[in-house]
Amino acid sequence: MSGEPERQDRAKGRRIQSAEPERTESDQAELNKAESNRAELSKAGPEHVVPDLNLPADHLSSGGLPSSLPTEDGPEDPSEPLLVIPELTTMFPSSAPFLARFLPHVAPSVLGLNASFCNLHDFLRHLHDVGWYGYLHAFIGDQAAFVLVYEGRTVAAASISSTGEQALGELLHLYEQGAPLSAYPLPPHLAHILSGVGSRAWKFNLTEDFTGLHARPRGAIFYSRGEIVATMPATLPYEGAFPAPLRPQTLILPRSLAGWAHGQYGLTLRGKDALNAITSVHQSFRAQHGTLGLAFLRALADKLSPAEYAMRTDVALHDLEPLLQEFLRTGVAKEQLAG
Repeated sequence: MSGEPERQDRAKGRRIQSAEPERTESDQAELNKAESNRAELSKAGPEHVVPDLNLPADHLSSGGLPSSLPTEDGPEDPSEPLLVIPELTTMFPSSAPFLARFLPHVAPSVLGLNASFCNLHDFLRHLHDVGWYGYLHAFIGDQAAFVLVYEGRTVAAASISSTGEQALGELLHLYEQGAPLSAYPLPPHLAHILSGVGSRAWKFNLTEDFTGLHARPRGAIFYSRGEIVATMPATLPYEGAFPAPLRPQTLILPRSLAGWAHGQYGLTLRGKDALNAITSVHQSFRAQHGTLGLAFLRALADKLSPAEYAMRTDVALHDLEPLLQEFLRTGVAKEQLAG
């Protein structure tokens, strides 16, 4: 019938002729109302979720709200990253030495090492070989010593009664007496900042490239190149700064524990020939000891002790000891007695 209305078949996307009989005006009005309601629902699309009004508002959907919906605080601006400065906890809060007071609490990588199991010089050599960062702690009774390690080198130390080389010697002494030793790893930037902590704090002057520790009666601030990288509740009774050196220097064992490193050594005629590039002795010496051996032999000729040479070049002292013993054994160097 040409006057019959057409309807849309949404499933197949085409028009078909209606086979329904003619309706009265009231029937048509009801039909139009139903079609209008279905059209409103169809606008929601297949992913529309109709909430159960009996559930609380925070339980509308198990999948959570759509990510495109703004929260009450508004959408976050990705161009403004959230900066969180970590607050470190101190490992030894009641310790008297300044260095120990500012050492952060971290999980140990080695716990309870003892002399019957491992020679400490061998352990230090291992830390040097792997370029380790962190701190060492040894204690027995009421005695304790703390040593900071940077790039595998001992660069700061503190004990109850001393700092620096003497405190490093005390750690070795405690270890030999049976004190257990533990090693705690640190991120390199924190180890660098702590390398400047000694027995004296300086006037704080924040510059754009300041690296070090700012200690205050209400807490400490860790700076790296002028930026705050961490805070800690550890305090000093006064305000002061411990600036970190640009490159931390290696601590050398004191003479009481490594007297050979502080001695003076001279060259024999054979040793002088070893430095003379036109001699056959030089060629064989270079082949056996390389550039490190030549540089060390030249330092001895310049009246530097092994300890002074190690500090100037950042060479590990335990690498020089066997080299020096070989020089003495083969007769290229000899020990010079005082006086």
